[in-house]
Amino acid sequence: MKRQRGGVPMYVRATGISKGPGGRALPASDVGMSSGTAVFVEAETAQRPTVMGLIVSGRMRPDTGEVTIDGEADRRALRDRIALVDAPDVSEPHGDVRLADVVAEELMFAGLARGPHAVRRELEHLGLTGEAKTPMADLDPGARVRALCELALRRPGVEGIVLVSPDRHGGDPEQWWSIACEIAERGPAVLVIAGLAARAAIDAHPEGWGTGEVSPLRASREAVSAAHASSAAPHRPEHAAGASAEAPTGEERA
Repeated sequence: MKRQRGGVPMYVRATGISKGPGGRALPASDVGMSSGTAVFVEAETAQRPTVMGLIVSGRMRPDTGEVTIDGEADRRALRDRIALVDAPDVSEPHGDVRLADVVAEELMFAGLARGPHAVRRELEHLGLTGEAKTPMADLDPGARVRALCELALRRPGVEGIVLVSPDRHGGDPEQWWSIACEIAERGPAVLVIAGLAARAAIDAHPEGWGTGEVSPLRASREAVSAAHASSAAPHRPEHAAGASAEAPTGEERA
């Protein structure tokens, strides 16, 4: 399954992005993702991975820096072509919802049939027929990542995914990282945002990073200076500046 428009690879570049006074919610950061590659970027604290995911996928404006897709600063294209997957409190399924119900909902968002037979076929495709009635909170972390990522890619126009904090579900990070690499090898762009412990576990695994890449969370000196200047400026409410994030919708699920 090749997920590239007209065979042309997609490239997303976030340069000097930050959020909050002094980069409290997200320090000035550079990160990129491109078709056919899985990239791991480290972000600590409960909030930063979600903030980064929202910004990179075009669903939140950064206070400093910019995000471009194929060289253009086009937030609508980012939202249309990149799915934000399993972001806490934003696009994660409720823990009590059964996997089969999540599949039905995602098939609906993809404009596909969502009846019992369609759900059964999708679960067979995912290799998860035995988990149909399993609540999402109890699903194996690897199965959860595979299901949510694959379902997100069923949506028309989606060429890449940003997977947020898969490490919060426990399990072996190498399991979900190998799934991310497998998906990227088929063509989609994959960005995984997780913590230091997950990075260390993958580093120590015999398979290591496989076909994927690890990217340090860093920014240019100019971007850091801009973030500090922004935090020193008088604060204006985001709604007045037109810089608020869009309210998450059902389409941002998975």
